[in-house]
Formats: sequence, C-alpha cells, structure tokens
Amino acid sequence: MSTSNIRIGAHVRDDEPLAAAAERDADVVQFFLADPQKWHKPKPRTDADALREADTQVFIHAPYIVNVASTNNRIRIPSRKIMREHATAAKEIGAMGLIVHGGHVTKDDDPAVGVDNWRKAFLEAHEKYGGLDTPILIENTAGGNFSMARRLDALARLWDAVGEFEPGFCLDTCHAHAGGIDLLTAVEKIKAITGRIDLVHCNDSRDAFDSGRDRHATIGQGEIDPKLLAEVVLAAGAPVVVETPDDGQAEDIAFLRSSLP
Repeated sequence: MSTSNIRIGAHVRDDEPLAAAAERDADVVQFFLADPQKWHKPKPRTDADALREADTQVFIHAPYIVNVASTNNRIRIPSRKIMREHATAAKEIGAMGLIVHGGHVTKDDDPAVGVDNWRKAFLEAHEKYGGLDTPILIENTAGGNFSMARRLDALARLWDAVGEFEPGFCLDTCHAHAGGIDLLTAVEKIKAITGRIDLVHCNDSRDAFDSGRDRHATIGQGEIDPKLLAEVVLAAGAPVVVETPDDGQAEDIAFLRSSLP
C-alpha cells in the first residue's frame, strides 16, 4: 500500500458514481453530467448532497463535443454556453474541476484564432457572468495538427493567452504519448508552461508514440511502460483518474497505489 498522499480513482458510469467508486476502491471519481455527444444542459442530480458530502473527490468531464477554439459559430457559441452550464452544475455537486479538451481549428484556419477564441470564452464568462463556477481544467489532446493543446509549443501559446484567468491543467498520459510529448519530461515541461498540473488522466495507449490516435488501454496492455506511468503520477503530485476499460480499473488503481512510495 502506498504511503503517498496522491488520491487515485476512475472515470465511471454517470448514474451511480459513488457506488462505482466503491467497487473500484477509488478515492477520486470522474463522470459526465450529460450525454457527452450532445448539447444538453445538465439536469439536477438526486445524489447531489451525497456527492458534496462524500470523502471521494469529484471531477466532471465536459462533453466531448465542446470546442471553444472552433471558428464555426455553430460549435463555438454552444460550446461556451455548455461549458458555463456544466461548470455551474459541477459546483452544485461539489466538484473540484471541470475537464475541457483543448479543442482545435481546421486546416483552413489560423491556429491563433483558436487561441483567441479560448481567451474570448474566459473573457465572456468573467465580464458577462462573473466568472465560471468551477475551475476549468484544460486537457491536452492526442491528435490533429491544428490542436490547441497537443504539442508543447501550442500549449505555451494557449497559456500566454489564457494564463491570466488561472485555468487548471489536466495531463492525459495516453494523449501525451500519442500526441508526441515525451512522458519522461512531460511533467517538468508542462509545469514550466502552465505552472501547475491539477489532475492526471493515467491511461496506457494502444498506439505508438506520436501516432495521433486517442485509444486508451489498461495499464500494462499498451505501448507505455507501466513504471513510466507511475513516475509521471508521482512527479505530477496531483489526483489521478484512470480512464481505462471498466473491467481493469480496480487493478489499474491498485497497481498505481502499490507503485508509489
């Protein structure tokens, strides 16, 4: 058993997250508040009191379709709205953060516009709505040459634009590996840019380094050395969520705990 203070858990089903956490012996839980592929406003939860009062740390993942960097009005505008709505709903259940993918623009767009759209999203939230109710944790992504948070240089440009709003950062190990970021130095280099890592998504990768493919694997069944994953977790010093296949999550959590000093 680890003597570390690092808390470890999993992304679980949305309907009974605390029960799912207990099944996995998880002390962190992450889940969705609405369909991750639709523009739905979260509904009030009957377990809100239990989630707020639980010892289990709660994180919420924004829908996958959120892309505040987009130059397409039909994507960018609802993305801003749904990010605010999920941040408010996350606060109501005591969540520590709302994870939002860094997003992307198309090959016909100037990536600087995507960066500026992120800045405008924070500006709008602060100037029109008094801020966001839950900290936004921007997550690095695995693929695309026009992504806001795949490469370290892109991440640096993004933080230059939004750093004053003090967003948090979520490091996904599969995304970093597939996105071409060396995990041996990822924590050091990311902290030099963002100043922080607030959450680690500790996932193995089914694909090779710099493949650009976002396919998670159970720890030890992919392309990343399990010892390296444990080293990333220790170096980051942040809560951990495994987003690996359900049937192996309890073992992934146990492995990480046993690997920490």
